[in-house]
Amino acid sequence: MKYQQYHIVLLIAIIYTGICVGCKTTAVAQVQEVSTTSQYPPLFDQVIEQSIASMAPVLTGEISIPTPKDMGGGYTHEQHKQNYRNLQLAGQLYTITGDVAYADYIKKVFYKYADAYPTWPPHPTNRSYAVGKIFWQCLNDSNWMVYGSQAYDAVYDYLTAEERTHIEDNFLKPYADYISIDNPKFFNRVHNHSTWGNAAVGMVGLATRDEALVQRALYGLQLDEVDLKAKDNDGGYIYEEGKAKAGFFAQIDYSFSPDGYYGEGPYYQRYAMLPFMIFAQALDNAKPELEIFAYRDSLLIKAVEALMYQTTQDDAFFPINDAQKGMSIHSNSVVTAVDIAFAASKKDVFLAAAEKQNTVLLTEQGLAVAQALERGFDEPFIKQSINLRDGYDGTEGGLAILRAGDPDEQTTTVVKYTAQGMGHGHYDKLGILVYDGATEVLQDYGAARWVNIEQKGGGRYLKVNKSWGKQTVAHNTLVVDQQSHFGGKYEKANANHSDLIFYNVDNDKCQVVGTIEENAYPGVTMRRYVALWQDDRLVKPVTIDIMAVSSEDEHTYDLPYQYAGQVMQQSFDYAIESPPTIMGKKHGYQHLYQEASAAIDQDGMQFNWFKDMKFYTLTTNAQVGDEVILARAGANDRSFDIRRDALLITRARGKSRTFVSLIESHGTYSTVTEVPIQPYSQLRSVNIMEEDEKSISLRVDAVDSMSWTIQIDKTTGNTTINTKK
Repeated sequence: MKYQQYHIVLLIAIIYTGICVGCKTTAVAQVQEVSTTSQYPPLFDQVIEQSIASMAPVLTGEISIPTPKDMGGGYTHEQHKQNYRNLQLAGQLYTITGDVAYADYIKKVFYKYADAYPTWPPHPTNRSYAVGKIFWQCLNDSNWMVYGSQAYDAVYDYLTAEERTHIEDNFLKPYADYISIDNPKFFNRVHNHSTWGNAAVGMVGLATRDEALVQRALYGLQLDEVDLKAKDNDGGYIYEEGKAKAGFFAQIDYSFSPDGYYGEGPYYQRYAMLPFMIFAQALDNAKPELEIFAYRDSLLIKAVEALMYQTTQDDAFFPINDAQKGMSIHSNSVVTAVDIAFAASKKDVFLAAAEKQNTVLLTEQGLAVAQALERGFDEPFIKQSINLRDGYDGTEGGLAILRAGDPDEQTTTVVKYTAQGMGHGHYDKLGILVYDGATEVLQDYGAARWVNIEQKGGGRYLKVNKSWGKQTVAHNTLVVDQQSHFGGKYEKANANHSDLIFYNVDNDKCQVVGTIEENAYPGVTMRRYVALWQDDRLVKPVTIDIMAVSSEDEHTYDLPYQYAGQVMQQSFDYAIESPPTIMGKKHGYQHLYQEASAAIDQDGMQFNWFKDMKFYTLTTNAQVGDEVILARAGANDRSFDIRRDALLITRARGKSRTFVSLIESHGTYSTVTEVPIQPYSQLRSVNIMEEDEKSISLRVDAVDSMSWTIQIDKTTGNTTINTKK
């Protein structure tokens, strides 16, 4: 479809305001040049056609503005969400086509909201620390404003002065005041909620040409504007050293590390990048003197790139902290971030992501991506090993990602040594994840939440998110005396972070990261050395996990592995618990059934399981006297809110202990041919040959009489590997 028949003069007039919110994001000359081309690139043209088709019934249908009453997933909630999405799309199509039918639709919707909004009290559910008006929380109200303000800006010159006054005075400006002045704990802190709030108020300010709202968005509420309280019980913060730390610039300063890692984790970074990038793009056009994309060494661009690395083989985000599994780069928020980041940086990494997304924004940024994809790009994006520091200055731990093997099916090992992650953080210091391609070999449970599914708590976090999902035993890290890290107390956890000893990927045959945690338990120090080792004689790279714990007192140490697969074979004899016993009363153990257990009667242990048509084996240096427990989640869960995932726990007692484990992928199975290929482990055992404060030396024996000696320097990660036949 060709669009040059639409009025170029109208396009130029719309964009000339210089406000450029959302769909109006480039200079006049660029828009004129695009508008006079013979045709758009195929991808951009395709998105336009799809959008026109999706909006056709909306333009002729009834406009529904229901009185708010439902939580996430309910009718009124979903209808208001659909309204703001329709508004944004109508604004983009009006800007591109000049068809006044879109502008008229936008005007009608805003008029209905302007008539209804003054009559609505705060949302009747009253289930949030910051109750919204249209939605159950101010966060969703901010979503509405970020999207809706783009549509309002698109038709600003289409509306008469009288119409603008009615919409702004009865809806947009009171709405902006409500989520900011009336809800300072929501607006004036550093948190993904507040990022949306700041962007929403700023976007409304730009769209209505109200500079006071823009300044409020950029720098937060001033202390004399509202009675701020220093205590914040939802994970963000308001004050530091007596000075208000709020507003959009504070969000950039304190949400991201210098590497672009986002404190709440990739799931929430994905969500927050939309307001970060949309508002930044609007500011870049309306206030170019701010040089927002260059701010803090182009930190917003770095953040989008860092997000690309925090994904699995199938581009889903690592489900650390509170996260719904399966969220991926195909999210609309990531499409938005990728398109804007590419337009601002011209980096091929974003084109590689956009190629997979196979869609673009109906903006100048989306057009730039579509044009670049049509031309082609030189450098494919192969995910490499990377260490992302945490904390605004990069000194509060981090996330280490090791990758090796076939780029089409990489082995990926993730070591989490971050700060707490604010209110969405979990008690999982030095936790690990292991992936074989897209398969979770050692998984993270993620969050106990069904987003926008009304039957499950109105789409909110479930109670078991705190009692199970956040607890240490629900992760792949050490539990001491069956208690979660920091006793499961947020205030203690938020005051501490783990530290990096080294990150060494110089040797592509054995990449190693070393981390330390000294505050999770009084008098207990945990050091974890994780290596990704590859050898041509092994089917795939092997994860070497060394958890060294030391204390002057006796403790019980549990090392759980969330394997979540089908048990194949094991090297130990176990006793079935009939019926299964519940493993404890708190710290997540109240949700665990002990289904079987075994006393280790000879050194060493192997455990073989099957998942996603692949075979895996865990080989450890379990010692005589250790206990192995086969457990399953779901106890004390009458609503069946917890997945019935399986885990294996190695339990040891003593003062100090070094657990060594090999996690190996070695075989496949086809349900069509019904032929298993290499279902048994290539390895037989792993033992510590020598260990002191400076180094650890391991002996790994294979089933074919091959053996390796692997020596790791505990201070540098330098590794020496000797092979013996």
